[in-house]
Amino acid sequence: MPEPYSTAMREMAENDRPRERLVNLGARALSSSELIAIILSTGTKEYSVLSFADHIIRQMGGLRGIGSASPNELMDRIKGLGPAKASQILAAIELGKRLGTVDAENRPTITQPGDVANLLMPEMRDLMQEQLRVLLLDTKNKVIRNVLVTQGLLDSSLAHARECFREAIIASARSIIIVHNHPSGDPSPSQADISITKRLVEAGKVVDIDIIDHVIIGHNTWVSLKSKGLMD
Repeated sequence: MPEPYSTAMREMAENDRPRERLVNLGARALSSSELIAIILSTGTKEYSVLSFADHIIRQMGGLRGIGSASPNELMDRIKGLGPAKASQILAAIELGKRLGTVDAENRPTITQPGDVANLLMPEMRDLMQEQLRVLLLDTKNKVIRNVLVTQGLLDSSLAHARECFREAIIASARSIIIVHNHPSGDPSPSQADISITKRLVEAGKVVDIDIIDHVIIGHNTWVSLKSKGLMD
């Protein structure tokens, strides 16, 4: 008899489980689909838990669409979503909204490259691996979120435009700032850094999200590609 098909999170490879990724990397490193998958715990006969989470986001037009729906609307539009899971998802999103309201005045405003460095230097200057992060900004240049996009060698295979812009689109960000570190401590941009930045700038034009700058963090020093005229 064949093994029964399971969509439970416990059946996933341990390193791929959103819960373990959250514990190891922090909640900011997870995509919206992974966060919702943690709430769902299991998928359906048609979808794995991660696929189901992604399906919900797409069907509802993003997190804003989910957050504006009532439990009944959510269940009516999403086959296989019951009242318990619908309520849990909406409760989590409502908590996020309330936290955003509380912290709105305390979110940092980015007006110059030094603001980026002051915000992320303490976290990134001593990292042993390269990280690519994206600061999502609203219309007033206030930071919406600091998103970890990739970790490891920063090259064209990692710096995919889709990954950089996905969370920005979901969060309705007006613009973004790319930030990555050089573990060597020298923030001087490489030719690859410059080339990747220019490609991302072009991709941003397609989705109507401006890339304001690309800041490279070294050891207690930093470089702004915008200031050096290396983004055009």
